[in-house]
Amino acid sequence: MQLLRTLCQIAAPAGNEAPLTEFLLNYIDQNQASWRVQPQVVTGKEFQDCIILIFGQPRTAIFAHLDSIGFTVRYGRQLVRIGGPDLQTGYRLVGRDSQGDIECALLVEEETGELGYEFTRDIDRGTELTFKCDFRETESSVQSCYLDNRLGVWNALRVAETLENGIIAFSCWEEHGGGSVAYLAKYIYEHYGVRQALISDITWVTEGVRPGQGVAISLRDSLIPRRAYVERIRRIAEQSGVPFQLEVEGSGGSDAKELQHGAQPWDWCFVGAPEDNVHSPDEIVDKRDIDSMVALYQVLMREL
Repeated sequence: MQLLRTLCQIAAPAGNEAPLTEFLLNYIDQNQASWRVQPQVVTGKEFQDCIILIFGQPRTAIFAHLDSIGFTVRYGRQLVRIGGPDLQTGYRLVGRDSQGDIECALLVEEETGELGYEFTRDIDRGTELTFKCDFRETESSVQSCYLDNRLGVWNALRVAETLENGIIAFSCWEEHGGGSVAYLAKYIYEHYGVRQALISDITWVTEGVRPGQGVAISLRDSLIPRRAYVERIRRIAEQSGVPFQLEVEGSGGSDAKELQHGAQPWDWCFVGAPEDNVHSPDEIVDKRDIDSMVALYQVLMREL
């Protein structure tokens, strides 16, 4: 879990994923020699802060978003949200501006819901603030801010260790409207003919998706994937013996939105561990669901 801890500690809110991109490029460079297949690393200005890894003869692509939720300093002591963070007065926020390091407290005005911060000085406007990381690990769970989606990124890196044929795409901006998956999907489809996707992201604990019962295969959220593709994934999962549960929701979304709305005929399915305390500093995931997420992705990338 040391790698996951490090990923959670890197501040990379939507729009400023560059610090995490730099870390991942260094990690891949230092570790890929021990992977079963050394991938082609596709990156550069035309991909902004995204990374694409190409393994062997790919048939399926994993998409994992790098960015997190957070806050931007507005005018005076006002804050505006990046994505949809949980809001409670007292949450500890960290960042850095021209005057130095910042650790302040979130303030939520009870009557109006307006957001601000409590600190010893004014913070430069435009400064990004993220939840202070307090990574906690027990025998049965991990708890931290930004398991959504650093756990999805961690899962992709674990799968990369043994992946022989496939693509892993690390995307940006998912928490604040998206914007990168469209050009990633176009590039992957046009250069490799791949049009099957798995969304390596984290879902919610609900009355129907429980912690410790296995990775969730989403049959739908605010979008509806093609049923024939989801049924293939379901059959492979059943035959694998890996614990999983089925999710059905009417809201929520992921990188799949840009695949669904794009010009290429992508099939996609969200497959991810469920977390509680969503978008808060205290997101928590059962380790059994983490294990089943990695195991099922390894099977799906072989069998699809």
